[in-house]
Amino acid sequence: MSNDTFDLIVIGAGPGGYVAAIRAAQLGMKVACVEREALGGTCLNVGCIPSKALLDSSEKYHEAKSSLGKHGINVAGVTLDLPRMMARKSDVVKALTGGVGMLFKKNKIEHLRGQGRIVSAGVVEVASSTGKQQVTGTNILIATGSAPIQIPALPFDGKNIFSSTEVLSLTELPRRLAVVGAGYIGLEMASVWNRLGSEVIVLEFLERALPNMDREMAGQLQKILEKQGLKFRFSTTAQSAAIESGKVKIAWTSGDQSGVEEVDKVLVCVGRRPVTDGLGLAELGVEQDKRGFIKVDGHFATSVKGIYAIGDVIGGLMLAHKAEEEGVALAELLAGKAGHVNYKACPGVVYTHPELATVGLTEEEAAARGAIKVGKFPFLANGRAKAMDATEGLVKVITDAKTDRVLGVHILGAHASDVIAEAVLAVEFAASSEDIARAFHGHPTMSEALKEAAMAVEKRAIHM
Repeated sequence: MSNDTFDLIVIGAGPGGYVAAIRAAQLGMKVACVEREALGGTCLNVGCIPSKALLDSSEKYHEAKSSLGKHGINVAGVTLDLPRMMARKSDVVKALTGGVGMLFKKNKIEHLRGQGRIVSAGVVEVASSTGKQQVTGTNILIATGSAPIQIPALPFDGKNIFSSTEVLSLTELPRRLAVVGAGYIGLEMASVWNRLGSEVIVLEFLERALPNMDREMAGQLQKILEKQGLKFRFSTTAQSAAIESGKVKIAWTSGDQSGVEEVDKVLVCVGRRPVTDGLGLAELGVEQDKRGFIKVDGHFATSVKGIYAIGDVIGGLMLAHKAEEEGVALAELLAGKAGHVNYKACPGVVYTHPELATVGLTEEEAAARGAIKVGKFPFLANGRAKAMDATEGLVKVITDAKTDRVLGVHILGAHASDVIAEAVLAVEFAASSEDIARAFHGHPTMSEALKEAAMAVEKRAIHM
């Protein structure tokens, strides 16, 4: 390990941390990155990437069993090899984490393996199996991410009650699975195991799925998932869990009602908490809020000079791409450039089938701020969706009634995660629905539905 002083020491090599390190190195800084686990953080190792690999594999399995016959493709004797599916998922993760290592070498970033603790402003102690060493840096960036929240009624045991981490490595299919929490992660994982053959029931404390997303679009997705076999119980609290004869009995209450669900496994997805253990923040006087998130100003600076924080550890939208943009912005600010993050243009995606992608305001939020216009277009009337046999869902465009400025776009449909990119650009550049409507869209494509929804704002959609 070098004893030289670094321009930037990053603690955490998740999407926010490793991207910040690379951008800082591109800008001429000498950078070190401390990581106690694997490069890529939660996202690459036990989050975004492995979950999407399983979502894709489970979708292919379900398609082979249930719908390829419509295309004239007759497949007999389709069986599930869950260990092989998990092995493929691991191969994907290994390739991508190895890629981060190569990027570190390319950009001459020093990778320090171990637990990082900030001893004082400018000094980081790295503890590993071989001992402790200290490195100094002009600036220190905390990008240590988040971890699943555990609730007292359902403590994780790694055998019967799982977090979103352990459920990515199951090697046996649960006959019956309970998912506690109907947010992004809960619905995605519920979809995986439902497609593979598990009976899945989702218990949600609030009165609907995806409570932070557009009510209409979340409701449409819920109905589709119910048709696929998922069962929902809303306004429901899990009170306790008892393990009996290899089964988990979850006691629940919902208003005046109560009952017990007997399942093989339980997945708890009720949110995430910031990871700040062992960093020495309290001793340094780094301010945190009551939930443990690090407080920062508009330039990601903490209450201690020279110490910054980005990503899940500062709260807000807990998304990998949000952390990446913050990492780039912070590196550019340190280099004297105009780093900036426009949170209003940050997309969110639920990777179920169909996908639900969103950017900007929900219809409820937009209406609360003033007069709006809304245009909608169903994928049922889209040529490419028909050809793909993927006609479920719709596109919704919300605009300011006076200026026509796009306030929000919500897409429920196949490949929504890709189509939303155009809407993100529209929000970023304060475009109007007229701008989207007048722009060329290749035919036949799923993105034509966005064009038609934009045209529908002024009631001039062509194909409905």
